[in-house]
Amino acid sequence: MATDVLTRPTIIGSATRAKVYKNFIDGEWLEASTGETFENRSPADTRDVVGIFQKSGKDDVDAAMTAAKSAFRKWRLVPAPKRAELVYRAAEILMERKEECSRDMTREMGKILKETRGDVQEAIDTAYYMAGEGRRMFGPTTPSELPNKFAMAVRQPLGVCAMITPWNFPMAIPSWKLLPAIVCGNTCVIKPAQDTPLSTFNLVRALVDAGLPKGVINIVTGFGSSVGGPMTEHPDARAVSLTGSTEVGRVVGTAAAKSFKRCSLELGGKNPMIVLDDANLDLAIEGGLWGAFGTTGQRCTATSRIIVQKGVYGEFVERLVDRAKRLKVGNGLDESVEMGPAINENQLKTDLKYVEIGKAEGARLKCGGNILDAGEFRYGYFMEPTVFAEVDAKMRIAQEEIFGPVVSLIPCENLEHAIEIANNIEYGLSSALYTKDVNKAFAAMRDLEAGITYINAPTIGAEVHLPFGGVKATGNGHREGGIGAIDFYSEWKAVYVDYSDKLQKAQIDRVD
Repeated sequence: MATDVLTRPTIIGSATRAKVYKNFIDGEWLEASTGETFENRSPADTRDVVGIFQKSGKDDVDAAMTAAKSAFRKWRLVPAPKRAELVYRAAEILMERKEECSRDMTREMGKILKETRGDVQEAIDTAYYMAGEGRRMFGPTTPSELPNKFAMAVRQPLGVCAMITPWNFPMAIPSWKLLPAIVCGNTCVIKPAQDTPLSTFNLVRALVDAGLPKGVINIVTGFGSSVGGPMTEHPDARAVSLTGSTEVGRVVGTAAAKSFKRCSLELGGKNPMIVLDDANLDLAIEGGLWGAFGTTGQRCTATSRIIVQKGVYGEFVERLVDRAKRLKVGNGLDESVEMGPAINENQLKTDLKYVEIGKAEGARLKCGGNILDAGEFRYGYFMEPTVFAEVDAKMRIAQEEIFGPVVSLIPCENLEHAIEIANNIEYGLSSALYTKDVNKAFAAMRDLEAGITYINAPTIGAEVHLPFGGVKATGNGHREGGIGAIDFYSEWKAVYVDYSDKLQKAQIDRVD
């Protein structure tokens, strides 16, 4: 049934015969209770309607939560290795559909095909990894302090998990949340970003085709106030996972705390890349280019500040600007394009606003900063790759998350000065250092205030078997990916088996 409903739209020239996609609740495809829908249009060509989705409300959230709560009763009793085998089968299905899913994602999100293929591959990798965790949800066994007594701790599922995902990695990030959650025995209600819902549908379609029982995963599409709010406040949700802005994270975290829900927040970033005098400059240039302009700068891990030691600052600026000017911008469906559009009109306006802020603050605009709206760009949300030099670390463009193709180059005296600049920020997600000095590399790994540090690599490029997340205003301490995800989606139960056949009172009966 899922495959029949989630058929790709037929494109006729520049127009689209748009498919209507329904909510997925308790194994059924249902229209929203509101009777309203919204269009999902390509940010590269707004004439291309990717699909029409349900503009849902609280009643739809309630129905999805009820379905998930009911499904949890049986799903939690399915052995974890069996739950994981289903996830493995979904990975195999996604491999077969990788190109189709990638093209869907480029149409709805805008990033180039090479990147959307990587996004789908990340979901596949997550599925393979989490399938293995089904046989590795280890808990400690430990000696009891009393004779003839056995002690251990086991992992148990939480219950219904509410998930709110962003538009920039519309299949990878839902996979980070959904797959460990169901392997641990939870059931889920997910709200994909309204800009990119189809990629989440494609992920869930693979799981359904792999044999996922009804009600284990439910999709409710719509907007934050009408769907996201009721999800986080719902009494049946025992955990909430959000990837989004720091502002939204504060609201979600506060709402979850009122009913003591477990809450994972992966929020903003303003990531520094440090380049020292002894760095391989060719490597650092390419790393800075990819970190700053990959995904059009629309990553929480984007390299938005490059802190360069003064001995190579001038050369680095000149060479990075030259490379940025030569990046080909356009529709990501064109294999020769290197940078796609902003996700929507509001994000483009934000990017351009920060260009004006940077110029007003006195930073030197070295390239870019302009909208692209003529010719092939006229139906999309495009701007030039933008580089500011001579940026003071206290300027707004060096402090505030822009989430666009705008990078600030900041001069520094030495490593200690660079780390001081890097840490003097609200966020702490990703960081990078380019150097050939192993002593400096280890000092940076120790001293940079970030959840991730790369040595001789840019601030983007996480692997699924390592924990992902940050410090300070970037999150609330939980991690996605690897064992961090298993830790969040399971809780410990201590189990004691006393086979002494008599009452033992633990510390009270202890003989010194």
